[in-house]
Amino acid sequence: MAMELVYTGKTKNVYALDNGNYLLKFKDDVTGADGVFDPGMNQVGLTIEGVGDVNLRMSIYFFEKINAAGIKTHYVSADLDNTTMEVLPAKVFGHGLEVICRHKAVGSFFRRYGEYIEEGADLPAYVEMTFKNDEKGDPLVTKDGLVVLGVMTEAQYEAIKEMTKKITQIVADDLKEKGLVLYDIKFEYGYDANGDVMLIDEIASGNMRVYKDGKYIEPMELSALFFA
Repeated sequence: MAMELVYTGKTKNVYALDNGNYLLKFKDDVTGADGVFDPGMNQVGLTIEGVGDVNLRMSIYFFEKINAAGIKTHYVSADLDNTTMEVLPAKVFGHGLEVICRHKAVGSFFRRYGEYIEEGADLPAYVEMTFKNDEKGDPLVTKDGLVVLGVMTEAQYEAIKEMTKKITQIVADDLKEKGLVLYDIKFEYGYDANGDVMLIDEIASGNMRVYKDGKYIEPMELSALFFA
């Protein structure tokens, strides 16, 4: 099948296929600085052999599970030998939007609201959205803001919120079986030609904050534990 490079990303390259779909090629480059891995950074910091493979494996595992639950994703198929994933075409919201679901009050949530809540306190699958904008520090945006700015409709917002809660529970339940606790997780969504929302990008250890026995598990260690 013919393919054409359309985008070179930090951790994945994107190719257009002649069937109308796209191919994501997972790389061993990871974000960070000064040779230290940091999933929150927006620059490639180092190369870790095999990270593309484990990120693809985890993405396949969860996308297949989410599709089976009747939740729409962009996942079509994958080729582990070539570290690639075929996906449906999707438009992103605005210039890119991150959707976070929080089960515990940690990270930026606690930094913002620490005077009202204890660190690590339980949260009821709290969903928040931020614009992907490095210069502005990925600003939070409300439902009303998204609608007023023409980024999405109210119906799309509600669809994303409900999908996020369901997907987060699927991931959390799976991790719980392995003795792991999901604190929060980050997703990306897009929409098809009909405006229907779908989960896009990847579901990998670098996009989630997971603890075991009260101790934070680094993403590469998490991947190893997950597939042990």
